[in-house]
Amino acid sequence: MLRYYRRLDAHLHASADDGTAVRGELSGRRIFAIWLAANLVVTTMLTGTLFVPSVSLTGALWLILAGTVVGALVLVAVGNVGTRTGLPTMALTRASFGVRGSRIPVAANIAVLMGWSWVQAMLAGVTVNYVVEQQTGYSNPALFSVLCEVIVVSLAIFGHAGIAKVEPILAVVILAIMAYLFIDMFGDGFARLNALPRDPEGLSGLGIFDIVVATAISWTVLSADINRFARSERGGVIGSGIGYVASTVAAMALGATAIAWLLANGKDAPPFDPTVIVAEFGVPLAGVVFFSVMATNSMAVYGMVTSLVNAEPGRIRFLPAALGLGVISIAGSAWLALLDKFTSFLTAIGIVFIPVFAIIVVDFYVLRRGRYAASPAEAGSRDYWYRGGWNPVAVAVWIVGVGFSSAITYLWVSPVGATVPTFLVSAGLYWGASVAVRRGAAEPARL
Repeated sequence: MLRYYRRLDAHLHASADDGTAVRGELSGRRIFAIWLAANLVVTTMLTGTLFVPSVSLTGALWLILAGTVVGALVLVAVGNVGTRTGLPTMALTRASFGVRGSRIPVAANIAVLMGWSWVQAMLAGVTVNYVVEQQTGYSNPALFSVLCEVIVVSLAIFGHAGIAKVEPILAVVILAIMAYLFIDMFGDGFARLNALPRDPEGLSGLGIFDIVVATAISWTVLSADINRFARSERGGVIGSGIGYVASTVAAMALGATAIAWLLANGKDAPPFDPTVIVAEFGVPLAGVVFFSVMATNSMAVYGMVTSLVNAEPGRIRFLPAALGLGVISIAGSAWLALLDKFTSFLTAIGIVFIPVFAIIVVDFYVLRRGRYAASPAEAGSRDYWYRGGWNPVAVAVWIVGVGFSSAITYLWVSPVGATVPTFLVSAGLYWGASVAVRRGAAEPARL
């Protein structure tokens, strides 16, 4: 057993799953397949159930498409930085936040991905439990959640190479089942599903748009983790962009259509409950839930481990980190009470990370004009030391961005949502403050 452990550890180290910069080897098609499978997931599908009957099914589909495209712009932009540098998402924060300052988003990212991992394992476990209970009478959702997470961790410990092989297969299986479900639901025509009476107390169109954009932000934490393995920038941008948009639109559309179908047929349809939909559509939908969690959660665990490894390059190896975090993720997947807090959890992700990605995008594409003078790969790099390892501008803008997002989310609710305004405010503040600091530093030199 120890021999196999050492062989796998050496293989992962040689494959650059240890925090070093990589030279991409995956084609655009492979990147597309990975991203396609990634967001064909139960959480995205259930998010779609929140939109109908607040708006018509047609309105929901258009809002899903528009919000996904807008959100994908940020995801692709950050992912492309990963392709250019060969570094994962959280390693990029060393250039903008500083060597030590980057530990703030890294710690937040590990916590967020751990939460994602738990939620998705729970949804898969609840779904599997429902099917088993219907067939045998045995019920233990916590046990099935843990078993689902064990499978996920087993996939994730093989690093990016294992994910690249498994994701395309899962994508084909999930899409085939989804196609069957769409054909079944549209069998009596689209008009009947689109003619449901509106819920006046439901979400507004802008609120739905904001949720969809926020979903993309929640996925951006993994964008450079995956896209750094792209062979070319063009392949990475096109593959991740089309793959993410296609998977998100398909998954959310399935959720919105399923809830519309249930309501049109006089069924009780509480949103964000997989068992209600599985009860109606049976094993095919349960299959979508299970396989989608395997595809997506393996990426979440991989991203979590990658963030930890890159926090201290050369000091933490991938395999022991994967096993350690894997044990925590397996144990936490039995905490089913977290499911009741999912929408609050999704909101918290946006509040924390929208300013982070605004800072990364402005820092790389605007201030540094698309290239780093030195690689942020080394944790002790003096090029990104700033003041004691912290960039006070980035940290201050992040704090202001988090505060602004929280204010327009909870205190003075923005009519246009929080995601886009927070991104624009954070980006503008970081650009303005950085330019001002540079000019201030240049003045003494002139004197």
